[in-house]
Amino acid sequence: MKFSEYTYLRPNYETYKVEFLKTLQLLTDATVLSEAVNAVQHLNELRGTIETAYNLAMIRNSVDTNDAFYEKEDEFWNEYQPLFQELDFQFYQALLSSDLLEELKATFPATLFLFAEGRVKTFHSDLIPLFQKENQLCSDFSKLVASAQISFEGEIYTLSQITPFTQSVDETTRRQATEKVTGFYAENEAKFDAIYDEMIQVRTEIATKLGFKNYVEFGDVLMNRWDYDRPMIETYRSEVLQKIVPVTQKLYERQAKRNGLSKLNFHDLSLVFPNGNATPKGTPEELVAKAQKMYHELSPETGEFFDFMVNNELLDLLSKTGKQAGGYCTYIQDYQSPFIFANFNGTSHDVDVLTHEAGHAFQTYESRWIKEPEIVFPNYESCEIHSMSMEFIAWPWMDDFFEEQTNKYKFNHLASALQFLPYGVLVDHFQQEVYSNPNWTSAERKACWRALEKQYCPERDYELFPELENGIYWFRQGHIFTSPFYYIDYTLAQVCAFQFWKRFNVDKDETAWQDYLAICQVGGTKTFLEILNIAHLQSPFEAGALDDTIILVDDYLSSVTEEQIK
Repeated sequence: MKFSEYTYLRPNYETYKVEFLKTLQLLTDATVLSEAVNAVQHLNELRGTIETAYNLAMIRNSVDTNDAFYEKEDEFWNEYQPLFQELDFQFYQALLSSDLLEELKATFPATLFLFAEGRVKTFHSDLIPLFQKENQLCSDFSKLVASAQISFEGEIYTLSQITPFTQSVDETTRRQATEKVTGFYAENEAKFDAIYDEMIQVRTEIATKLGFKNYVEFGDVLMNRWDYDRPMIETYRSEVLQKIVPVTQKLYERQAKRNGLSKLNFHDLSLVFPNGNATPKGTPEELVAKAQKMYHELSPETGEFFDFMVNNELLDLLSKTGKQAGGYCTYIQDYQSPFIFANFNGTSHDVDVLTHEAGHAFQTYESRWIKEPEIVFPNYESCEIHSMSMEFIAWPWMDDFFEEQTNKYKFNHLASALQFLPYGVLVDHFQQEVYSNPNWTSAERKACWRALEKQYCPERDYELFPELENGIYWFRQGHIFTSPFYYIDYTLAQVCAFQFWKRFNVDKDETAWQDYLAICQVGGTKTFLEILNIAHLQSPFEAGALDDTIILVDDYLSSVTEEQIK
């Protein structure tokens, strides 16, 4: 069945609630394991229908934010999602207080109960109006970003569509396009500030009313940091600052020399090679066909998976007016279907989407056996291992996508992955400071961002962009607005993905694919450190993990000559 044929039906909350509570009572009253198991399984089915409806509405609204029908559905979910979450909250309470808890723990994945414990701590019915307000603010942010209509060289572009111009080999074009993007955020500075200020106040009120010191503590529980805590994150950030930032600065110095520049201005950072960055060869349809060929050659499992995605039209890839920015993968429970959303723009990022988001989608496809909606995906730091590793697993096929520019693509792909680590921890550090100081003014927040930016990303010279010097770059980082504290996860996963990069491309380790497949198949039924153990990967928190990563990647990049990537 094609995605266009998937039926969306707004659920009737009151009808659903009656059925849900009736089944929940069966769980509460159960005196033998079979009764409790049957009740949990039926509750999983019910909750799956809500997940399905929500995701269908979310996808179709993000594909076209101007669609009046799904705009109304977005408003419905902003209001009613917390009410459905209230029912889930009651399920978690009943599950954890069951007289048959130990037997249930032996029957269902352990992470279901860890998840339940966290949700009991982070939800209360009295706070539903605040959760509704938070949802609406997230929609307001997404709509503001999607509204961008940037006039450039006689045409109108979205933020995604103008990206290739910011990477132009022509310095004037590159600078002017960067000015246009910066101009959009500067012109809407007051709107972004107002949305975020209100988000901070709402989230802080939620956290403190639930007994947390601040939203930082709340956020770590909400993000299911089961295997590590905030002090470990702070130590990890410090390690990145001390050990990786110096290496990334060498890469930027090499880039400036390669491009014949005495220094890199901000708009020069996006041009890695003087004759242009690597760009994929072919139309979007041809790129998808190449990806299909690649996944068939990689393994029977990935071939079957990608055929399913293509045949059922589960990829929406083209950038267009009114489409939300960014990219994502989600999972439609009742149809057992992953879905990939992207904004192709003719840059190498198009291929990254076909590997990164496909890594997420493949994981959920392999985890279709999991019936608990909250653990089809693992936690974020774990699920990003699937996506980032798939980017590197796909390296042997990059010749098909980039032809004579393959070496350029691989060099920049690996280098930018390393360069991402300081930025990724910067985002987390910024959010920790912001939510630790919820009464800061917008000016104080922006000053904090710029101060941290100078530490983690000292290569950013905003001499020609005074608005960015004033600290507004973070406006373009949607996670800060809509998914607070979801960012350090990317960096933790990247350190793990580097290990898969080595195993697949340097060591030619024949066991690597089976390890990768195994962690896709367990989905969210294991914790982060358990997943690393299954994959035979070293934890980013282990002593020396970053040292090994730096040596591994730095040695490879240093071995690539300028002649090989010109």
